Amino acid sequence: MLPRLKFLQRCRSSVALLRWTTALLCVASLAANLVVYLSTQPLSASLLLLQLLAMIGVGWHLRHWARSISLRPAELATRMLKVQESERQRLSRELHDDIGQLLTAAKLQVDWLQRRVPPELQEHCSTLRSTLDLTLSNVRDVSTILNPRQLASLGLEASLRAHLLRTLENTEVHWSLECKQRLGGISEEVAMAAFRITQEAVTNMLRHADARNLVVRLQRTSAGLALSIHDDGGGFVPAQSPAEYGQRGMAGMQERVTALQGSLTITSQPGQGTQIEALFPWPPRSQERARTPASDDL
Repeated sequence: MLPRLKFLQRCRSSVALLRWTTALLCVASLAANLVVYLSTQPLSASLLLLQLLAMIGVGWHLRHWARSISLRPAELATRMLKVQESERQRLSRELHDDIGQLLTAAKLQVDWLQRRVPPELQEHCSTLRSTLDLTLSNVRDVSTILNPRQLASLGLEASLRAHLLRTLENTEVHWSLECKQRLGGISEEVAMAAFRITQEAVTNMLRHADARNLVVRLQRTSAGLALSIHDDGGGFVPAQSPAEYGQRGMAGMQERVTALQGSLTITSQPGQGTQIEALFPWPPRSQERARTPASDDL
């Protein structure tokens, strides 16, 4: 990390030096032109060279600033997503390490008390212990949602299956996860984006859609990883600009897909369910591998 910071500092100092040099060239060129004008002397070759250098410096800065402005939205979206994931990981660690340990210690204290209280208080101790067990389980579930650690070890398909099983276990939703190919060559960023989009879609379905069936499909195509999420719930009218109309979940999906240069299509109408289609393109180094069918495809 330290060498990178030193490199950034050197780059910033070089840019600052170029800016000051360009400014001095412009001032010197202006002063020289004023002197020549007042003395009514012809322009010399050195003065023309000075003006040329000043124009080159100004042109370089204009091009550099225009390029920075054009790249700023994409860089900002990527940076925001990184900050969000970093904050989620921090909260997950605090829930697991701090609150989880406190709840575990409280359970041990309740066990100690239960062995010493009179019989008429045993039922209260059992109720308190059950409450602590449920709270600890909920804390672990929230910690897992905030930071799905199993993505790195189990992969995208297994992580999604575990999430759907845990989230929809006590609901009446019939769900299926279809993946007929091994999802090799998927980057960590793409896997996290697909997981978060599915997570948000399932949460929205449970809160608003009142659906009975959910189908999630993952498919490796020549263009990239395709994710499809379909439910038969109440549906809604998708907004052209989700963030402006308060559809924060949809806006978050769009930001994640845009940051990876992918595409997102949301098809829904009231009473006709919701269809979410996301495509994450392969990076250039993985395109040839992705186009080659895997020998262990099902």
